[in-house]
Amino acid sequence: MDSTIAMVMSSKIRLGVRGILRLNVGLRSGETLLVIADTPTAQEWRSQGPEKLRDMVQRNLLARTIADIARTDFPESRVTFKTYPSVGRHSAEPGRDIGEQMKESDVVLAATTYSVSYTDARVSATKAGARIASMPTVLEEMFHPRGPLDADYKKIASETLALAKALTEASRVRIQTRAGTDLKLNLGGRQVQADTGLLTEPGSWGNLPAGEAYTAPLEGTAEGILVVERGWFPGLKNKMKLIFGAGQLIEIFGGGQVGDELKELFKPLEDREPYVLRRNLAEFGIGTNPNARRRDNILEAEKIRGTVHIAVGNNYHMGGRVKADLHQDFIIPFPTVEVDSDMLMAQGKLRTIHRVRLR
Repeated sequence: MDSTIAMVMSSKIRLGVRGILRLNVGLRSGETLLVIADTPTAQEWRSQGPEKLRDMVQRNLLARTIADIARTDFPESRVTFKTYPSVGRHSAEPGRDIGEQMKESDVVLAATTYSVSYTDARVSATKAGARIASMPTVLEEMFHPRGPLDADYKKIASETLALAKALTEASRVRIQTRAGTDLKLNLGGRQVQADTGLLTEPGSWGNLPAGEAYTAPLEGTAEGILVVERGWFPGLKNKMKLIFGAGQLIEIFGGGQVGDELKELFKPLEDREPYVLRRNLAEFGIGTNPNARRRDNILEAEKIRGTVHIAVGNNYHMGGRVKADLHQDFIIPFPTVEVDSDMLMAQGKLRTIHRVRLR
């Protein structure tokens, strides 16, 4: 890495890196910290456009800089930086070697392009006691002052835990927007998780940036239309409609090039197992981070306070029954959300649910 670039990046993110290592993951003297990043494969160098490749390479440099800062500022901890070949999609396994190193570490920062959150590698590592911050598509700017990593995570934790508790008692959800989303699903009493960003207990894990309450709706219950608005998905320049029936993604309309790529990824007309499992409506989540703002980065966008998100694919590691090789999120801004007989959100404004006031 060019020394000038490294120095500039380090100066911009140093306080943010210190903050997450001290507050969010609680790195202690004598502990081992593993920072991992996925590098473009030979196939990706041939097939991906320059913008996508540049994004991946810059994230590799960011991950390396995070590790360098940790070595300098936490000299009593043992810091390792490892890369592995890109797996090409979220929730695909990172490989046996990386999985073993995650298990052997006290703290893992996964500054990757493709998420390791819903993988067996992550589950095995957390069962072994590792504290894991999954940071897929993380950007340098997220570490800057007033960015989503510089939020009041104690306040975020309080609201997110209250929201998760209220939703765990709920059953039916309806999501509507002025853009045309009208989606119904059933939570069925499943446990709602709180991604608070406070990952200091052995075996704890979550995203950084954090801030969401989320769960796996009952399989087979989702019905309706999800409209993904322009600018609310990476590279999306045209509105896109996703049609759900019996809990499955059954059609994709619009979206331009992004829509075409997703049609290939999900193959709505294919009955083969990989595609059927990928099309499962896997997650319903609500963002709670007031410092999250960026729309076209899903890691940050799904944490924006007042948005909701829907994911398709794997939900096995969040209490569901479907184990797929993909987990893909879609953000819904300014939603009106009804939960049973309560109005939880009105055009993106959180309200009161089951006598729990959210503000």
